[in-house]
Amino acid sequence: MGTRGVRLLLLLSAALIASTANPSAAMAATPLSIGVAANQLVDGNGRAIRLLGVNRSGTEYACIQGWGIFDGPNDATSVIAMAAWHINAVRIPLNEDCWLNINGVNPTYAGATYRSAIQAYVNLLHQRGLYAVLDLHWNAPATTRATSQQVMPDADHSPAFWTSVASFFKTDPAVLFDLYNEPHDVSWSCWLNGCSTPGWNTAGMQSLVNAVRSTGATQPIMIGGLAWANDLSGWLANEPSDPAHALVASFHNYNFNVCVPSCWDSTVATLATQVPVVTGELGEDDCAHSYIDRYMSWADAHGISYLGWTWDTWDCSSGPALISDYNGTPTAFGVGFRDHLAALASPLRPRWWQRAVRSSFPSFNRWYAR
Repeated sequence: MGTRGVRLLLLLSAALIASTANPSAAMAATPLSIGVAANQLVDGNGRAIRLLGVNRSGTEYACIQGWGIFDGPNDATSVIAMAAWHINAVRIPLNEDCWLNINGVNPTYAGATYRSAIQAYVNLLHQRGLYAVLDLHWNAPATTRATSQQVMPDADHSPAFWTSVASFFKTDPAVLFDLYNEPHDVSWSCWLNGCSTPGWNTAGMQSLVNAVRSTGATQPIMIGGLAWANDLSGWLANEPSDPAHALVASFHNYNFNVCVPSCWDSTVATLATQVPVVTGELGEDDCAHSYIDRYMSWADAHGISYLGWTWDTWDCSSGPALISDYNGTPTAFGVGFRDHLAALASPLRPRWWQRAVRSSFPSFNRWYAR
């Protein structure tokens, strides 16, 4: 192999050991940042990345129900437990009324208090190298309290919500804005431009993109399709105009949705050649993981991101829950998600090491493949 080859192999091995022992070291060298380039998400160095993470439900409902802001712990220890699953992103569902402090929300859990808590949590995620996805999850028109999700964002408050959120986070390069959780039971025209179909005025996705960009925020904007964000068939034809050219298609995928594997190929994969696709929610309701196993492998092959629903200690059959406790013990469903991410992150054979060794030492190919 020669002296030079031995030295290179030792350097590669030392780098591998260092990155495994202290994964935050390399991360600290470059500030956490995310953007869009063509059909890919990219980091601060312009390298293509995927979001592989979890949802952290609670901040959409605890505040409006009047008993808190988070459901479960939101401290550094809990974030470390999440990061141990080899994730790089957390999606945070938000409540319109709580953020804007309207419609009689308990002030203990609304307005500046709510906003500061969300910001502190986002900062905590960043400290562990995690991107944050901020999602408008629960809303309601006029004086109706935001106690659930609607068919669409509302024209009364949702543009103001996004103007405020984007203003709050516009200097944070490691967040993404997810405009609305799951649009459904409206037309693509309504999706884009708004309508009065529900009996009240909705806010179209174009108006919400405008609200975000009016603040000067340039971060990626995720937009879910129709049928509870499971139908992306009309997404590209109705894509909003974005001066920052940083739109991302959001796809929600559960075993009970209508977009079956053949639809993944015909619709989702086709769209992913044009814009980044992030599976904002992924799960199944049978306390098993065969469905998500199949999808994750498919998504890996197509460069598509995915975020598991959800990092909460619910009964996995009543609502897909990844964990049974906040130390990160997986449910029978969550174990599939955890183990798949662990396999992708295995320090034994990272792709950069594989490429470097094989290009430098062709004779090692047979050994390395074992």
